[in-house]
Amino acid sequence: MASPKRRLQGLVAATITPMTEHGEINFSVIGQYVDYLVEEQGVKNIFVNGTTGEGLSLSISERCRVAEEWVTRGRNKLDQIVIHVGALSLKESQELAQHAAKIGADGIAVIAPFFLKPWNKDILVNFLKEVAAAAPALPFYYYHIPALTGVKIRAEELLDGIQEKIPTFQGLKFSDTDLLDFGQCVDQNRQRQFAFLFGVDEQLLSALVMGATGAVGSTYNYLGKKTNQMLEAFERKDFSSALNYQEDPRGAAVNVSWSTASLSREGRASLKGGTSPSRW
Repeated sequence: MASPKRRLQGLVAATITPMTEHGEINFSVIGQYVDYLVEEQGVKNIFVNGTTGEGLSLSISERCRVAEEWVTRGRNKLDQIVIHVGALSLKESQELAQHAAKIGADGIAVIAPFFLKPWNKDILVNFLKEVAAAAPALPFYYYHIPALTGVKIRAEELLDGIQEKIPTFQGLKFSDTDLLDFGQCVDQNRQRQFAFLFGVDEQLLSALVMGATGAVGSTYNYLGKKTNQMLEAFERKDFSSALNYQEDPRGAAVNVSWSTASLSREGRASLKGGTSPSRW
């Protein structure tokens, strides 16, 4: 895996946690999953145990083992593996952060706690600071997803002065449709070399115009190759082609398979021909 000092950029697949038909994690196919991402989709960065991976529906021990399997199977194949360690409990989040550091992950990410919600920036930053301190050698990313957390603190406000409180802060996963907020994040932090990772796949082209340096999303599991072509078109300023890639009707399709595993929403954890429910 890459040095943690390298900025995370480009496509990052938000990985699915594969399940058996009985709702247990199917660890046996993660190696196959890694090869599929790298060889078929051209995606070499992953975001583990996030929303797509149902991290908050897994037990702490399951989350640890899933992270271990991805790190083990991704060694010398993937560039960067970021583990989402957010939890309602600060202690659990710190435990997960320490575990991520121990197994050799390349970074950690955290959502805002969403039951007893932080009601202002300082409270949220203090929570994030405590988690980041549990893994002081790892790059730290904030996972901004207000539609699910209900925490409405603007990302632009959160970023103001954040590295003074969290020295390991390297960027954010911005999973919101508020492009004004996202654009202000980029505009006000251009000198800091943060990773601005957009998390609403169907709006990625708009986010690139605003200054996104990469993207984290579920569709890059099966549309990574197509989205990489969009990124290449954007880089060469072929905006017409980039728009065509963004509007590809296949971008709305979720029922896509690779080998023996299905990435359908309903059976997204299906493996070896079997179909299983997700945890939510």
